[in-house]
Amino acid sequence: MNELIDRLIKEAGLNQEQAQKAVETVANFVKERFPMLGGAVDQIFGAGNKNDE
Repeated sequence: MNELIDRLIKEAGLNQEQAQKAVETVANFVKERFPMLGGAVDQIFGAGNKNDE
């Protein structure tokens, strides 16, 4: 997830907080729309969370 956050900061001009919230929003949207992918989404988007460093 760090790579995605860094890319949002660089390419979309978001700050750290905005980029983190954008990733969380997308992950939650995917989990709501496709509940069967919930575990995969958690694993993909939860990996390397900058708040865990």
